[in-house]
Amino acid sequence: MSEREGAPAGTYANPVGGSLRMGDPFVLQHGGRYYLYGTNASDGFRAWTSTDLVNWQELGYVFRRAEGSWAQANFWAPEVMHYRGRFYLAYSADDRSGKGFRLCLAVAERPEGPFRDLHAPWLDRGWSSIDAHLFIDDDGAPYVFFDKVGVNPGPPKELFGIIYGMRLTEDLAQPAGEPVLCVQADQPWEEPDPKHNSRCDEGALVFKHAGRYYMTFSGGHYASPRYAIGYATAGAPLGPWQKAADNPLLAADPAAGVSGPGHSSIARSPDGSELFLVYHAHADPARPGGNRTVNIDRLFFEAGGRLRAVGPTRTPQPLPSGVPL
Repeated sequence: MSEREGAPAGTYANPVGGSLRMGDPFVLQHGGRYYLYGTNASDGFRAWTSTDLVNWQELGYVFRRAEGSWAQANFWAPEVMHYRGRFYLAYSADDRSGKGFRLCLAVAERPEGPFRDLHAPWLDRGWSSIDAHLFIDDDGAPYVFFDKVGVNPGPPKELFGIIYGMRLTEDLAQPAGEPVLCVQADQPWEEPDPKHNSRCDEGALVFKHAGRYYMTFSGGHYASPRYAIGYATAGAPLGPWQKAADNPLLAADPAAGVSGPGHSSIARSPDGSELFLVYHAHADPARPGGNRTVNIDRLFFEAGGRLRAVGPTRTPQPLPSGVPL
């Protein structure tokens, strides 16, 4: 195995994937492999695959804008869900009409694609919307979580991002209810920095543990060093959601050289015994922006269901459990 140069045998060190660069990393586990998707191309999405969450092999494009495609620019935040024998790619993009972002849904027979548009735009309510996340509950009911985004005229003039959830019809094509507000920026760590003026919560990911629903999300602006990850809990998929009092879950560590950790997904170790938070951070902390790396750090449940992340790390960490040494 080719662990990152400088990391002792049996360990890894962030960022993972060598020269791999992307924002909004999302990991799908299927068939004994990991598939990594993210914001990484101007005309679609490329993907990578791995058996250990550390070493990644590029698959190339899994979705690419075609002639006549509705989506024309700003291909952001892809997530793939295996549902009823097919693979569904939810993403956001715009059509250069000036009306803003819309959600889109594509489909494929395999996790490596090729994906083709199924609904583009998808669930359009006239809002500029990004960061679609599909969640299937234990009873098989599908939900989508997404961000309504825009600009508050002020004063002060600010970007805003509010996370909504909505139940879907079984074919994922239509709403099965109205959008429900889940979380919005209202904690001290989410206060915008003067440069970016972004009061946003975005990048929701929902999962269930011990009968409780958990949502991880990011707060701030992706180009801000203060971009960070928080979480909330609820008793039902659409809430009401309660943010953790000790947020953020993961934040910048200037001393370690980590800037703007955010937009995370969650994956289990190869043997299923450990949880990992998969997130991006700025490749150059001195120049935070769209050039981002992929990082993984361990995630634990503590007493009372409290969620705790160990990180962000830059020192060698034990390889995910189940990886052959």
